[in-house]
Amino acid sequence: MPYKILADIVVLTHFLWIVFLFFGAFWGAKNKTVKVFHVVGLVFALIIQIFDWYCPLTHLEVWLRSKHAPTLTYTGSFIIHYVEMVVYIEVSRYWVLILTVFLCGLNIWIYLKKKE
Repeated sequence: MPYKILADIVVLTHFLWIVFLFFGAFWGAKNKTVKVFHVVGLVFALIIQIFDWYCPLTHLEVWLRSKHAPTLTYTGSFIIHYVEMVVYIEVSRYWVLILTVFLCGLNIWIYLKKKE
């Protein structure tokens, strides 16, 4: 049971990280520490897309789920089920890369615009 709970926490953390990458520039424009974490996160997201790597949170979640019950499919919280559908959206690698580049560009624009 603890592995399942930990895996669910990892999925929620992953979801919140994705939300932070999308909207973190609004917070980071006012807070230098947040800006550093946000920019590093965007660079990391771009790097893992370019090299076709999986996010470490994905590896952790898969490992935790395998420790819980390797043969189980979706069971448990419907909220976690739907959050996983957002985190692990079924689109081609090409479109994820394009979206990541767009997201980086948009956030750079937001940061530069806030300096004016």
